[in-house]
Amino acid sequence: MSTKTKVAIIGSGNIGTDLMIKILRTSDALKMAVMVGVDPSSDGLARAKNMGVAITHEGIKGLVEMPEWQEIGIVFDATSAGAHATHAKICNEAGKVIVDLTPAAIGPFIVPAVNGDANLEQLNVNMVTCGGQATIPIVHAVSRISPVIYAEIIASISSKSAGPGTRANIDEFTETTSQAIEKVGGAKVGKAIIVLNPAEPPMIMRDTVFTFSEGGSEKEITQSIEDMVKAVQSYVPGYRLKQSVQFEYYTEEEPLYLPGIGALSGVKTSVFLEVEGAAHYLPSYAGNLDIMTSAALKTAEKIAIARSLQGGE
Repeated sequence: MSTKTKVAIIGSGNIGTDLMIKILRTSDALKMAVMVGVDPSSDGLARAKNMGVAITHEGIKGLVEMPEWQEIGIVFDATSAGAHATHAKICNEAGKVIVDLTPAAIGPFIVPAVNGDANLEQLNVNMVTCGGQATIPIVHAVSRISPVIYAEIIASISSKSAGPGTRANIDEFTETTSQAIEKVGGAKVGKAIIVLNPAEPPMIMRDTVFTFSEGGSEKEITQSIEDMVKAVQSYVPGYRLKQSVQFEYYTEEEPLYLPGIGALSGVKTSVFLEVEGAAHYLPSYAGNLDIMTSAALKTAEKIAIARSLQGGE
């Protein structure tokens, strides 16, 4: 792009700081304009100032009062689900796109490898959760071969990589991820679990995906999953299969019983993933941080390019 779209980040914690560094180091479409926080002593605001980025510790009120506000086209919200509704209202009324990294789920879900070209005209888009970004592509990979009746994901992240916002939004995490497993992943029923792992030394992000589908050959499902892994790796290089895809088969005579669903016959596919972070801010064990900020960056760049082609900001 000949002219970069100016952006602001609300939230100077782990997620916001990692995203800021990514934009400054890697983006050809976005220009970091303002970092917004509420704690004047936060590391994120200090880093932003040292990197030449304008800052405010007065939240979105401070942002709106800054001269940079008029030129900002996209705002990233890296705060909390509870705060997002207020942030979105202010930004959208000013005609600014907000890319939501909280599990507020107000705008449509976007997972770049699955539906990255959808909803680019919306003023509010939601990046689901770190667990959703890691696992929904796999659910979708199975569903494009055979209808997925049920999908369950377990996201395990190091407790050291979970900041206050993540810890405060555990319920929203499970609810939003479950919804997105169905709406974006294509499962009829979705379930999500998150585990904060206190192990020392810290463990790399690991995700387990179980899908139960009506059928489909092992070869076709495996190929679809491997193709999807490559698609995610295009913007999250540390994303990979931990081991080979596994299969189990159930019949009407010997079905799989699931609480609330009943007896199922078909194919159970088990996929084990790990996500190594790029270590732009926290160490490489924080793959949960990397996949979320990388997905948000990818989405915002697509929005910026689309708006530029349409003659927008």
